Order: sequence, then C-alpha cells, then structure tokens
Amino acid sequence: MKDKYSLGRVFSVFFTLGRKARRTRFFLLLSLLPAAVAIIIKFNQAFSQRHPPGGIYLFSNIIMLFYLQLIILILALFYGTSICSEEVEGKTLTYLLTRPIPKPAIILGKYFAYSVIVIGLVSLGLLFSFVVLNIDHLLDCSLYLTLFRYWGVLILGIIAYTAFFAFFGSFLRRSIFFGLLFSFGWESVVQYFPGSTQRFTIVHYLKSFLPSASSGRFSFLTFRLEPTKPGIALICLVLMTAGFLGLACLLFSLKEYILED
Repeated sequence: MKDKYSLGRVFSVFFTLGRKARRTRFFLLLSLLPAAVAIIIKFNQAFSQRHPPGGIYLFSNIIMLFYLQLIILILALFYGTSICSEEVEGKTLTYLLTRPIPKPAIILGKYFAYSVIVIGLVSLGLLFSFVVLNIDHLLDCSLYLTLFRYWGVLILGIIAYTAFFAFFGSFLRRSIFFGLLFSFGWESVVQYFPGSTQRFTIVHYLKSFLPSASSGRFSFLTFRLEPTKPGIALICLVLMTAGFLGLACLLFSLKEYILED
C-alpha cells in the first residue's frame, strides 16, 4: 500500500512539473506540425483544379507518417531518457533518494506521468489534423473508426517507446545520442527489410495494426510490411513494455550513480 501511494505521489509531482516545463511548450508546437501541414494541404486543395485525394486518405498516409515515424519517437526519446538522466544531470537524485519512496516507484511514477503528457500532446495534434482534413465529412461516422484505430496505434507506440528509452536512460550516459541512432537508424531502416528481420523493431508491431497497403502514391506506412497477427503484436508490445520498464527499475535500484560537479 505504501508503494502504491508513493507511485501516486511521484506521478502527481512530475506530471505537474512536466506539464509546466518549457520543453513541453516546444514539443506541443512539434506535435502540431502535422496539423500545419494539413492546413496547407487543405488550402492548396481549395485552389486546385484537379480532383484531390480524400481527407481520410491523406490523414492515413501523410499525417500518420509524421506521427508514427517521427514525432512519437522524438517525444518518447526525450521524455523517456529524462526519467533517470535528468535527476543525475540536475543533481536532484540525492534529494529523491532521501525520501521514503522505493526506487522503482520513482521510475514508474515518472514513466506514467511523462507518458500521459506525450499522449496528450500527440492526441491534440492528431485530432486537429483529422478535423482539418475531413472538415467536409465530419458527420460520417465511419471516419471516426479510422481515427480511433490510428490513435490507439500511436498510444501503444508511445507506451512502448517511452519504456524502451527509460531503459536506455537508466544505464547510458549519452542516451539521447544512442536513442537517436536507434530511432532514425535501426527503426527507420530495418522495418523495411524483408522476412523476419523487421520483427526486431518496435514499429513493425505497431504497423501490424494498420490496414493493408492500398494502391496509390502514399502507401508509405505499410511498404514492405509483413504484418504479425494483431493479437500476437499486442502481446509482444505489452511484453516489451513490461520488460524494459522492469529492467529500468532494476538498474536504477542497483546502480550507483555518480553526480559530477
């Protein structure tokens, strides 16, 4: 019961601090970037004489490409690695460890707080983009099934990536650098390898929830995808998230961090 209350206190404190932080305002602008792209697309369509692609088609390909392969990676990287590293670099770790709070509760409380913040930032931009591109068809209920499907995929991605980068930050001093290599090296390249190799990426399991590639100019998300069954993909994401969080808590509990002057 004590651990439960400790976890809640850590979540409350760091959710409030994270929500008011300057970086959150910057990342809010980043999360709204696809919405700005959506406005530009809609503006160009108004003056175009050609038959434009449907709003849901553009949303599913271009807007989701921004969120799935760029924005959630950046936000999860910076928030996930900071769960541990900001306490070490800011020399506030000693203060935290003197409180009657179990070490795993610190990692888990900050993880949940930062995950909620990232989900909120991404959800706001995603909803705005959807409304802009489908402003003429908002009464079509079938469109909202697509919205909730993609929204769910992004939430799963945020949860998994933030856990992975929390693990990174618990033992790597230059976790941002290595996280960038992973995000825009490994994840961005290996997902397009044929065969089982692509299953060694997180994004593969996220894309397995997306509809099959449609013919057309913008089938970026499912290019060369050999999807895993959704049920198995969900189990893999849950196990990865739990595993990385467990490792982060274990390392944080056992490692002696040196606070440099």
